[in-house]
Amino acid sequence: MASRFSSFVLVSCLVIASSHVHVSGSVHVVKGLSWSFYENSCPKVESVIRKHLKKVFEEDIGQAAGLLRLHFHDCFVQGCDGSVLLDSSANRPSEQDAPPNLTLRRTAFKIIGDLRELVDKKCGRVVSCADIAALAARDSIFLSGGPEYDVPLGRRDALTSATVNVTLENLPAPTENASEILAALAKKHLDATDVVALSGGHTIGLGHCAAFEGRLYPTQDPTMEKTFANDLKVTCPTTNSTNTTVLDIRSPNLFDNKYFVNLVNRQGLFTSDQDLYENPTTKDIVTSFAEDKELFFEKFVLAMTKMGQLQVLTGKKGEIRANCSVRNSENPDLLASVVEEDLESYAELK
Repeated sequence: MASRFSSFVLVSCLVIASSHVHVSGSVHVVKGLSWSFYENSCPKVESVIRKHLKKVFEEDIGQAAGLLRLHFHDCFVQGCDGSVLLDSSANRPSEQDAPPNLTLRRTAFKIIGDLRELVDKKCGRVVSCADIAALAARDSIFLSGGPEYDVPLGRRDALTSATVNVTLENLPAPTENASEILAALAKKHLDATDVVALSGGHTIGLGHCAAFEGRLYPTQDPTMEKTFANDLKVTCPTTNSTNTTVLDIRSPNLFDNKYFVNLVNRQGLFTSDQDLYENPTTKDIVTSFAEDKELFFEKFVLAMTKMGQLQVLTGKKGEIRANCSVRNSENPDLLASVVEEDLESYAELK
């Protein structure tokens, strides 16, 4: 009960405190997306999603990180097309089966499904699951104390998932260094500032011991502050521990710039985090974000808007899924409703 009350107070206070970052004039919007895509077909979509997520986060603010990570993992693999939401089928694997996605929160998928139903009740099936995931990520940031910002909409949902190998190739591992991550994300047209800003998403959420145990055992990573390392060894006493710990020791449930303060103090959890401060290309960017929260917010919104448009499907490509976890052609409920409508039409003709 105490933690539920804490989440309620936290969300209520953060909504009042958050600022709005405007980037519409400085970001290219890909063809098929727009800032007002659902203005006529579903004008209340954003309020429906935010209202529900506010209730969810008042119960458990930790769910915000799960939704944000889900959007990241969707966009980096095959583009922001909702493909990570698809369950496996007899002839098609799921991106969820790839090792980096095994730790995605199952509750995040359920929340997206709940939002799908709420939006459909309000507007019918006009908003894609990919857009719902993008808006849920934005609201996760805002309702955790991060910036308010607009999201270009109009994405369509993929008909296929990426293979396990493609998923592995496109999701940077927490054990990679800054140079490796910069090279990988440069292929997605994200520059060093984008990479550092997006890494700031680790200001909320949890990390699994397996993702950083190599920094503790058999010998401690010299770039890790000693007291921080000793505390982690209590949480992760041996290799292969299944425990988790917060990504940001200073403000684990707040979307702020303390993640970068952690890096400056050599208290980054993953190699992919801490090496941003060790690498000469990114060190000054980390320092500037640690010193200026508003600068971080501005660059984060720019980077999120760029990432959110990676390889999107628009126009007549893809589909608008009725169930985010199943293609429409494999959805028995949807197929049954089509048959029922056809029978009704036939009866009327008679």
